[in-house]
Amino acid sequence: MKLMKFSLAAIMALGTCSYAADSVAEALKNGKASGALQAAYWSRNKGTDAEIINFGLDVSYETATFYNFGAKATFQTSSSPFINDDAREVFKDDMYGSGSQLSELYLSYALGKTTAQVGRMYFGTPLVAGSGSRMNRESFEGAIVTNSDIQDTKITIGYVQKMQNRTDGEGDIGRFTKDFTWQGEVAHGAYTAVVENSSIENVNLTVAYLDAKDLMEVAYLEAVYKKDNFALASQYYYSEKEGVDSTDLFGLKGNISFGKASFVAAYTTTGDEYVHAGLGNGADFAYTGSPILSDTYSANSDAYKVGASYAVIPALNVGVNYVFDDRKDKEISYSSATADYTFSGAVDGLNVAVLYEEAGKDSDDNEFRLNVTYPF
Repeated sequence: MKLMKFSLAAIMALGTCSYAADSVAEALKNGKASGALQAAYWSRNKGTDAEIINFGLDVSYETATFYNFGAKATFQTSSSPFINDDAREVFKDDMYGSGSQLSELYLSYALGKTTAQVGRMYFGTPLVAGSGSRMNRESFEGAIVTNSDIQDTKITIGYVQKMQNRTDGEGDIGRFTKDFTWQGEVAHGAYTAVVENSSIENVNLTVAYLDAKDLMEVAYLEAVYKKDNFALASQYYYSEKEGVDSTDLFGLKGNISFGKASFVAAYTTTGDEYVHAGLGNGADFAYTGSPILSDTYSANSDAYKVGASYAVIPALNVGVNYVFDDRKDKEISYSSATADYTFSGAVDGLNVAVLYEEAGKDSDDNEFRLNVTYPF
């Protein structure tokens, strides 16, 4: 499928069809531009101490609809002007990726309770999801259709054939290729389907399936019960990587809040092989994940998490987390602290986030992150 060629042709056709040119002009004139300025300082110790400073900009433009059609484009650019050789090696797979990329360029169509998009876009489904935690956000080339005609039910069907990684591993921003991060090559495309249902009072159910041809199959189930200030959730992954025995992950999580304070406790356990949670670094929903370092999908893992957060004032939130991961061959603990503040007034929306995490037991990794984002 040549989805990008189809999208570009469709967008061109939208502007040259027999409908009144003034209507097309109005759709463009009434479109919306948005974006964000970003800066980040990260310090990482994973055997080698390294620091990196990144600057970034992303700009989006989305047209108003014209005969139910619309279009959107998003441009990303980033730079690491002060990087040294150690940092080039340490951050090459996630933060050291200078350059520019047209990460979104898609045509959309909406009719009733059905929407469709085709082209380059940011996916956010349980098993196909791009991460936005680094300077360059991951994106996919494909198509997605969503329908909510059935009461209390949302159905999503998607197809992806290429992915833009955070970086290309050699110092440049990621390009759209069939290599889907560390997970491998998706040579023949990948299909996903999601059903979300809320027909039971206070309960949300999610069922998702992914078939990445010749690479992996993944199924995901989640049930969440939420009432007032309390929530209880369970999750299940079934994962089968090509050439590897199937495996699974089961998780439980409880949340409770009292005024400005919130608390979480979670547990996950895995089978005899590594659990692949989907495509893209955003497909990462194991309940025992920590903010930075953890990987609780490893084989024969029993992981436990406790955490707390507190809204000091509406604009300032602080939090702490502790994760203990008991694997067959090692034990690792993760202790983290986070804080973020959102400004108002002349710099309304400016957000400053600080994260620190260190690993213990059989690991001594640590990482500090300072992220500054100004949306406009």
